[in-house]
Amino acid sequence: MSPEGTPAASCKPLGSSQEHLSKPVSDGEVVRNEDESPLLQILENIDFFAQELVESSATTGSKTGTLAHKWSATKLQQDLLASTEGGKNVKERNEPEKEAETLPSPPCSPSAVPPREGNTVVVTPVSASVSCFYLPQGAPVPRSTAVGQVIARIEATFANFKEQRATIHDMGKVSKACGCPLYWKAALFHGAGGETTGFISASSLVDTWNKLSLSCFDESSKFVYLLAKRGAAYLEQEDFTLLLQDIVDSHPGLTFLKDAPEFHSRYITTAIQRIFYTVNRSWTGRITASELRRSNFLQTLSLLEGEDDINQITDYFSYEHFYVIYCKFWELDTDHNLSIDRRDLARYNYHDSERATMPSVLFRGTSAQREGRMSYAEFVWFLISEEDKRSPTSIEYWFRCMDLDGDGVLSMYELEHFYEEQHDRLEAMGFEPLPFHDLLCQMLDLVKPQQPGKITLRDLKRCGMAHVFFDTFFSLEKYLEHEQKDPFAIHKEVDRNGQELSDWDRFAAEEYDVLVAEDSESDQSGRGESSPAV
Repeated sequence: MSPEGTPAASCKPLGSSQEHLSKPVSDGEVVRNEDESPLLQILENIDFFAQELVESSATTGSKTGTLAHKWSATKLQQDLLASTEGGKNVKERNEPEKEAETLPSPPCSPSAVPPREGNTVVVTPVSASVSCFYLPQGAPVPRSTAVGQVIARIEATFANFKEQRATIHDMGKVSKACGCPLYWKAALFHGAGGETTGFISASSLVDTWNKLSLSCFDESSKFVYLLAKRGAAYLEQEDFTLLLQDIVDSHPGLTFLKDAPEFHSRYITTAIQRIFYTVNRSWTGRITASELRRSNFLQTLSLLEGEDDINQITDYFSYEHFYVIYCKFWELDTDHNLSIDRRDLARYNYHDSERATMPSVLFRGTSAQREGRMSYAEFVWFLISEEDKRSPTSIEYWFRCMDLDGDGVLSMYELEHFYEEQHDRLEAMGFEPLPFHDLLCQMLDLVKPQQPGKITLRDLKRCGMAHVFFDTFFSLEKYLEHEQKDPFAIHKEVDRNGQELSDWDRFAAEEYDVLVAEDSESDQSGRGESSPAV
């Protein structure tokens, strides 16, 4: 045979005899080369598989089933040869029996063939064979010897403790014995009941770990299980208090706070609000394992173990960020009752406006909305959203502020309502403001809403210019800044790891430098609580 010949010539039609199916192709029937060997091996494997199908069908006496399996094997051979070598004469040489041609195309595997009862085909319901992909606790894994090894390490670790009991100060060693990051120690302590008794035993932790291993299969579900209230499948704000207090007490970057216990609760409140601001994308006040998986919180928590300077970890735990937020709040809270009203809030980049038309949604919480006051926790949300209007949470925050009727759409009336105050402020400062109609044309061109005259949250997230849009209606200083430069100009700053800084990170770094410079020029002893330790 010439090199241009097709190896399909060696493939004889499959007969009904079992002898033919099990017989290998002899070397005399075709000249093999190295390129053809893998193909012939595949064909021989197909023959062997078809042989088993024929034998299985023969035992049941099903002639139709035998022909169907023979047709399937032959068709598979034919398609394989045609796609690999061109298959010019394959169809002629491998024509299946006419009886098989009348059959519908059989399933690709014998297990997919519907079982028969007499002459009736029993169809299995589709729902019975559909796999379940909703795995809130992570993908199940077989219980392995790893669980036993962890339990052995737990028992060995507790053997070194007095009375084989561990306090929160001993949980670092216990956490490592469990194979968990260091700052899971408070979660493990809580999960084993230590918060109630002040200590845990090896048996209580082993029992907790056994239950954990049976129901939770990834880090996120395990973390929620350990830190949540009994029976809850989510974390609320107070559930993080023990974790944050342990970080304050034990992280080397916060040792100076031991001499300022009055700031512990303020730092913890700030960190908790930042966690929910970033992680709780559902705005429910409850963090689920699914939300943890989609966030970087657990990865950031693990980084605390290897970084002594907590300010290098800007997400959630930075003391410098807390210092900036708290000092900004303290400047507005003139009566120092840890809450600010609308007039106080109007002094933050609003030029002491007498008409603070900030909507009540800014005062998050039932009592705050009723009394018209904002707590420190709520101020954390406001400040981060004000200084970084690019993040998803910030866009949603300001959209809720502008959506006065709560219909999920910003109407032209709502835009005009918020522009009126900006218009009056510009006039008071000696600027000639744009008429609302002209400004509206600019905003619609900026956002390009899918529905004419209606701006949705999706439109704002999609356009990439939400920060310019919201600054136009809420921040006069930033609005004027945008008017003086190209809003589409790209300006990027990176941190020491080469990652782009967010608007919030940039603002916090600049404000911290200013506050430090001010503190160095003032008498710390005369400022009291107004300035936390730097």
